[in-house]
Amino acid sequence: MNWLTSVWEDREALSRAAAAELADAAAKAIEARGRFDLALAGGSTPRRLYEILASEYYRRIGWARTHLFWSDERYVPESDPLSNSRMARKALLDPLGITPENVHAMPTFFPDPEQAALAYEQTLRTHFGGGIPRFDLILLGMGPEGHTASLFPGSAALEEKMRWVLPVRVAAEPPLRLTLTLPVLNAAREVFFLVSGPDKAAIVRKILSLSPDEVAPYPAARVNPEGRVILFLDRAAQG
Repeated sequence: MNWLTSVWEDREALSRAAAAELADAAAKAIEARGRFDLALAGGSTPRRLYEILASEYYRRIGWARTHLFWSDERYVPESDPLSNSRMARKALLDPLGITPENVHAMPTFFPDPEQAALAYEQTLRTHFGGGIPRFDLILLGMGPEGHTASLFPGSAALEEKMRWVLPVRVAAEPPLRLTLTLPVLNAAREVFFLVSGPDKAAIVRKILSLSPDEVAPYPAARVNPEGRVILFLDRAAQG
């Protein structure tokens, strides 16, 4: 793997390191292109990062020029405690008062999640102006079996080459989700993985031991954009 690893004592230190790197990425993107396109991760690990950004970086990042998207979403109402959007709104968006025009949440109100996936793909097309979306930064997590976003081992979605957003059914709760696909993840200028906890140590070792030409059975290991990938680990996840 050509990932950079950044190891910290605990989730707090990991989150603070990621916040500093994110602020740097935002400044570079805004200087170069006038805006910062960021895809947020769900789950529990990035919550502390979002809280730090909202409380300590509200004047250090050009939030008015930042557009927020999601790398995946659980197909539940936004009011549901399992919603990635709900978590990010409570920890980051609402405290910062980010303008609604800059927030592009994955829709979960369509009766058919296929409609939702197509609608979000159109949102991406409108924002990025044609061609595959190239996010300035995508935040991702990693499951103990190697899943990332909502791309799980063995999923047909891993072989998708054309679609940017897919509805998927996974072996986790809730099972129905929306996810960005590998073509989008691998078009990013930068990707940050945030990985915390002892249950991730085994998969981290497996992924980091893969040879460059080895076909990875773990979805996270198939994230290899031309841009920089940083794997932020705490000591427990490092093992």
